[in-house]
Amino acid sequence: QVQLVESGGGMVQAGGSLRLSCAASGTIFSIAAMGWFRQAPGKQRELVAAITNGGTTNYADSVKGRFTISKDNAKNTVYLQMNSLKPEDTAVYHCNADVYRSRWSRGEKYWGQGTQVTVSS
Repeated sequence: QVQLVESGGGMVQAGGSLRLSCAASGTIFSIAAMGWFRQAPGKQRELVAAITNGGTTNYADSVKGRFTISKDNAKNTVYLQMNSLKPEDTAVYHCNADVYRSRWSRGEKYWGQGTQVTVSS
């Protein structure tokens, strides 16, 4: 199995910063991509940012210029640096990974349990 464990959420005032981390562990041959999604109450889960094994990044328009995604391949860990936070960034943030568990297996998607980010005005 594969586990994703997130950390770094919390409460911050508008304009502040937080850094989220997500570490993947278990039976992992390679990780094609990792990303962060968020879900606010009453809203659908949305992509925040993603990064491929080769380092290509993708961001939601609402976070471009404020959030930065990065990764440490050796540690199977992805980070999300969130600056200039706004109240509308308040949500549960979930880590996602596309994992190949062996050379011959198909890629599978795994999710972390989520970490709460609350931005007060």
